[in-house]
Amino acid sequence: MALFVAGLVVLDCSEPEKLSEFYRELLEGEVTDATANRVEIKGADGMRMAFRRDVNATPPSWPRPENSLQAHLDFYVDDLDAAERRVVDLGGRPLDTKDATGPFEERSYSDPAGHSFTLRRSRAVAPKQG
Repeated sequence: MALFVAGLVVLDCSEPEKLSEFYRELLEGEVTDATANRVEIKGADGMRMAFRRDVNATPPSWPRPENSLQAHLDFYVDDLDAAERRVVDLGGRPLDTKDATGPFEERSYSDPAGHSFTLRRSRAVAPKQG
C-alpha cells in the first residue's frame, strides 16, 4: 500500500462559494463537502477540487511576472470553440489572444478569481502553428 495517496487540487480564493460554482458547472459536477472556509467538488469524470477561503488572496498575474503563476490547471476537450463559449458564459476570461485562424491545440483562460487554466484538445488534429 502506498504511503501517500493523491488528494485533490486546492485553490485559495477570497470567495470559495462563487469559485466552486464556476468549476462545478464547468466540470458538470457536484459539491461533496462545504464548510464556512472550504468547498469541495467532484466533477462528472471524477476529478476532485477544493476552494479554500483566503481573505488576502491575490489573483495570479500570469503572463506578467509580478505575482506570477501560482498554479495551473489543464482540461482536455474535444471541441475548443464549444468549451471556450462555456468558459466565457460561466465568467472565465481568455488569456491567450493569438489570432484564431487555423487549429490550435490549446487556449488559456483565467477563472473568475484569476487562476489560470488551459483547455487542450484531447487529440491532435494538426501540428500547432506558431
